[in-house]
Amino acid sequence: MEADLYAGFPPGFFDRSDDGPDARFYDQPRLVTHIDDGAVAAVGRLYAELGIDGDAPRPARVLDLMSSWVSHFRTPPAELVVLGMNPEELAANPAATDRLVHDLNADPRIPLPDADVDAVVCCVSIDYLTRPIEVLTDVGRVLRPGGQLAVTFSNRCFPTKAVRGWLATDDEQHGAVVAELVRRTGRFTEPTVTLRTPPGPGDPLHAVVATRSTV
Repeated sequence: MEADLYAGFPPGFFDRSDDGPDARFYDQPRLVTHIDDGAVAAVGRLYAELGIDGDAPRPARVLDLMSSWVSHFRTPPAELVVLGMNPEELAANPAATDRLVHDLNADPRIPLPDADVDAVVCCVSIDYLTRPIEVLTDVGRVLRPGGQLAVTFSNRCFPTKAVRGWLATDDEQHGAVVAELVRRTGRFTEPTVTLRTPPGPGDPLHAVVATRSTV
């Protein structure tokens, strides 16, 4: 980990209580949703608002980072590349047109060419990255200039695999952390942080959105 990239974060912020191989943790498929129906619907609405789903006027090629068997688009985009840890989960994703089994904690470089996709989404998974700035910097590489990044998260996680700093902070602080990680890549416009679900019962759904800089 490049120390200067993470200057200001407390020591151990991106450590985990279970630092064993992620490939072992994710070797069995988990064909479940990790957020409730209201939060799932909020993810779909966000993607539609950003114009990156299948109802957009222009066909899009989208990368779903740290994906699973479901990607939460109301209408899937024309091309959906799903990158995740479990091949059975990715194989079961009906929206996927391309599937990549890849461990971003072992290698933060995304196995795609430069400027290959119109948008990158990451749903309820950002808290598992131990080298998030490197990963998000490479997201900027594979995104076309002007492309959208949408990171969504809730209040659920696998606590042994989430980084310690995530577990020690609340939802509002999570948004500030993710926005700061995006800023430190130097590849995006100023990120926006929003709560996408109404207050009250149910899982909250927060979003950090930024645009790939054109310079």
